[in-house]
Amino acid sequence: MSPGNNDDSPGDAFGASGRPLTRKEIRAREKSLMTQGHEVIPPQAFETGRDSPPAAPAAPAEAARPENAPSQTAQPVHAPKLPAAGPTVHEDTESRDTVPADPVSPEKVPGDEVPEDAVRVHATRQYAAREYAGRVTPGAGPHYEAEHQPGYAAHPGAEYPGYEADAGDEADDVHGDSAERHPEYHHEEDGPELMAGASAKGSGKGHSRKVRRRRRFLALVLTLAVFVAAIVVGAQFIKPLLGGDTVADYPGPGTGEVTITVPPGAGPKSVATELQNKKVVANADAFLKEFATSGGALSPGDFNMRTEMKNSDAVAVLLNQDKGKVMYFALNAGLRIGESLRAISEGTGIPVDALKALSDSPAQFGVPAKSKNLEGFLAPGEYRFPLGTPAKDILQKLSSTTLDELKAQGITDPAKQYDVVTVASIVQAEGGQAEYGDVAGAIYNRLKPGNTETNGLIQSDATVTYGLGIRSFHIDEAQKADTSNPDNTYANTGLPAGPIGSPGKTAIDAAAKPKSNDYLYWVTINLDTKETKFSKTLAEHNGYVQQYNAWCAANAGRCV
Repeated sequence: MSPGNNDDSPGDAFGASGRPLTRKEIRAREKSLMTQGHEVIPPQAFETGRDSPPAAPAAPAEAARPENAPSQTAQPVHAPKLPAAGPTVHEDTESRDTVPADPVSPEKVPGDEVPEDAVRVHATRQYAAREYAGRVTPGAGPHYEAEHQPGYAAHPGAEYPGYEADAGDEADDVHGDSAERHPEYHHEEDGPELMAGASAKGSGKGHSRKVRRRRRFLALVLTLAVFVAAIVVGAQFIKPLLGGDTVADYPGPGTGEVTITVPPGAGPKSVATELQNKKVVANADAFLKEFATSGGALSPGDFNMRTEMKNSDAVAVLLNQDKGKVMYFALNAGLRIGESLRAISEGTGIPVDALKALSDSPAQFGVPAKSKNLEGFLAPGEYRFPLGTPAKDILQKLSSTTLDELKAQGITDPAKQYDVVTVASIVQAEGGQAEYGDVAGAIYNRLKPGNTETNGLIQSDATVTYGLGIRSFHIDEAQKADTSNPDNTYANTGLPAGPIGSPGKTAIDAAAKPKSNDYLYWVTINLDTKETKFSKTLAEHNGYVQQYNAWCAANAGRCV
């Protein structure tokens, strides 16, 4: 029936003909009453899913049907795909409320009372209207007393197009949350059981979503923690490589005693490296900056220093700026015994005679028995001794340095030590430092038995001048032929009587381990650069001698 066909008697459930009103008529009348003076309620608030057919005229016959007779079950028809605002009355015979025709009895007069079913339907419609208007909490109305039909399955997908139970987080956000926020959007056919299930499911999805978020957060925190830890640990390994943990300087003044040897021609960088390796200074680069600031120059020699010294103190030692606090002297490589004793005397104040007396008794210093004095065993270098140090202690220190170097090269036999020092003294006097190995090799080649080219003669000018007690790079033929000179290697075969000066460490190492070669001759053709030429034959050697004579002619006075 159209909503416009309203009856003026709102409480009468019967029409003018005395028959019971159909549900559609009752709804039309309720709608008319509810909308008078109020906002119009959307039609969805009154829809139940389908309209009931008009009641059959033979109501009494249906009422008189036996109780156990089977009834026809109407299949539920879902409402249109709009949210149902209120509960829907099922129309199945076993679970819905029908509007039977009430047989007229003597106690009842038609029109005096409204049928019970009509009242229940009317109350349901009023509740639906109030629920749709938001004034009644779902679940508080009388329709919750009804039970679902056996075998009726609620399908949320039929009520909410596009809804899927397991659609993931997006479905949870759209349907699960909206189901919690808008519980009124459900069909009556779903019933309280469906609503409860949906609520539990939405809650579970929300809980699962929170757990996943918490897990993602914890995973992020753990990843960041591992990353930071990796950076910290890695920095500890990289820092030493980058020099981040290097101490620039020690506080000083240092402890113990360390001997630093500065060989002739050594540069500040190599000395700085040795100082750092022996822990005299903390950092070689920082020491080099301090040394460059001083503007000084290195001198060869041995320096007594301490471990963990300040850079400035180490520089002062190398530049002899602490002479007033110690006894200091320097011995150059190649000095003869008399020259060495005078230098020691000048630096220590000890008389030369006292030093010479000690030197002439070499056995007390542990040198080989063949030694007549300490010639060749007073190691060159710079020395510093505390004020008042005895002369014997000073000479012992110098000779022990040479013996230690021989032992370091594997020369432990005293007789061989004496020969090696003798060869080293010739090497020191005859060649430049770069050619020490080849000069030593050529000397040993000349001393080999059966050598008919040299017949065991070393033929060194330096040995002749040493025996003569002079300093010269040039000797005549008469001096070469003087057999009375024990150090004359032109007239006497084999080694000279003994060392001819104090060899340095490099010369000792070359004499202990000479280079293997076939050379028999050598000559220094430039006394400034110490350039030395080697040859295997006398003819080749004479050509290099002419180059030497030409240099001497160009540099008058240098070769005498």
